Amino acid sequence: MSQAFVSADLQTLAALVPTGSRVLDLGCGTGELLSYLMRERGCSGYGVELDYANVQACVARGVNVIQLNLDEGLALFADSSFDVVLQIDTLQHLRNAEVMLRETARVGRTAIVAFPNFAHWPNRLAVLRGRMPVTKVLPYQWYDTPNIRVGTLRDFRALAQKNQLRILDEFGLQEGRPVRWWPNARASRAVFKLQRGA
Repeated sequence: MSQAFVSADLQTLAALVPTGSRVLDLGCGTGELLSYLMRERGCSGYGVELDYANVQACVARGVNVIQLNLDEGLALFADSSFDVVLQIDTLQHLRNAEVMLRETARVGRTAIVAFPNFAHWPNRLAVLRGRMPVTKVLPYQWYDTPNIRVGTLRDFRALAQKNQLRILDEFGLQEGRPVRWWPNARASRAVFKLQRGA
């Protein structure tokens, strides 16, 4: 489910995870980020992935992985089972995105969520021209995209508030660089670090 990150993006996201954390990576794809966290930051934990080929790639990397459809929830994990739960480029693929966001915050003491920012200026320009955007972060045509929904930093902020989640940090991510000034227009990805309790 997760799209592979270039090294700079991966390092920026990994820096948000404290050294030695117990991590759950939801929609972990081929396990690239979790493998990096284990190797470079002394973390442990599990990936959750549905695609069989990605599960095999995780195993080949030495990443513990559970094959699970995230739309079915996280009932097998107790409250605060993990220090950090990652949801990187996963939320936009889920049918029950709001429920899964609450579950992410429930099973982790801290959650890190990243997703394509639909308000990025090239996307806005494409819509003004009457077309759905096709970019490096949103590489699909409107008719074959795996994304069920699109959102912006402002949209996610409102969703977090509605679900009584406290935002600890938020910024945009553009080619590995954090964007803190006007990120809703200047960044292709939105990144949020949050926890339960608004």
